[in-house]
Amino acid sequence: MASSFASEKEKRGTAASSSMFELLLFRLGQPGDNSKHELFGINVFKVREIMVMPEITSVVNASPNVMGIANVRGQLIPVINLPQIVGCTPAKGLGILLVTEFSRTTQAFAVEEVVEIVRLDWKQALSAEGTGGGLVTSLARLDGDGSRLAQVLDVEQILRDVFPDQHRSFSEDQVMPKGSIPPGSVILAADDSAVARMMIEQALKAMNLPVIMTKSGKEAWERLASMHAQATSQGIPIRDRVALVLTDLEMPEMDGFTLTRNIKDDPRFAGIPVMIHSSLSGTATENHARTAGADAYVGKFVAEELGSKILEVVARSR
Repeated sequence: MASSFASEKEKRGTAASSSMFELLLFRLGQPGDNSKHELFGINVFKVREIMVMPEITSVVNASPNVMGIANVRGQLIPVINLPQIVGCTPAKGLGILLVTEFSRTTQAFAVEEVVEIVRLDWKQALSAEGTGGGLVTSLARLDGDGSRLAQVLDVEQILRDVFPDQHRSFSEDQVMPKGSIPPGSVILAADDSAVARMMIEQALKAMNLPVIMTKSGKEAWERLASMHAQATSQGIPIRDRVALVLTDLEMPEMDGFTLTRNIKDDPRFAGIPVMIHSSLSGTATENHARTAGADAYVGKFVAEELGSKILEVVARSR
């Protein structure tokens, strides 16, 4: 199962550079008193392999949501009990392991069963913020009428909750790189994860860099257009108002690749650098970012690296 999944994943690489994305659908069991087993999803590009549950070795003093360690081809990987985190009870047990790589870490999620992989347009994903699901970033509409939904999990938030020591928030005493952006300008940033937005804001605040945070590529695009209209009415070039656009890749309604291409293809925004900041890793993702026109790519989340790259890209664009 693992090798065939990896092979098929490579063939799907072109989807990442378009407005399409691949969602791996799985079930976690019965939520509370509800007899319906809901569908959950994770981006295929975060999944290294899918395998039948191997032997798990328990670890002393591990987090309550960590089942233990699995030896996957010589690599010891922590196994997270995903149904327990989201409040589900597996009726069939935990038979499948999703080995994932993102945010510079490798970990595995135990799930009840894998259902299928679907290719969707990011327009089919709606923001879940404000719906009460703090661990869900978006709801993916799997069919035309929206009757079949999958909850896309905020894996960054989950990792921060399970491993707080390894995924700490930005520390106020952290030493950040020194530098500035042109006076009167701001960083326009887009990320659908609440924890990622918080960490970006804290890091840029420590550098005295003004930032406008948005929750999706669509919101960032609309905000940029509004800022351009305002700057034009004042006779000011938009480049004097927006020093850089910082964008995540996986976002509902409009993903980071599409936002980047829209900005680079629109003469109104000529000269505004775009930097991609994503938990997706690998040469293929970085190549797709360059193809879309991004000026730089930085992985989540090392505050000092993010700050240094922002200053470097802004200076280079000037």
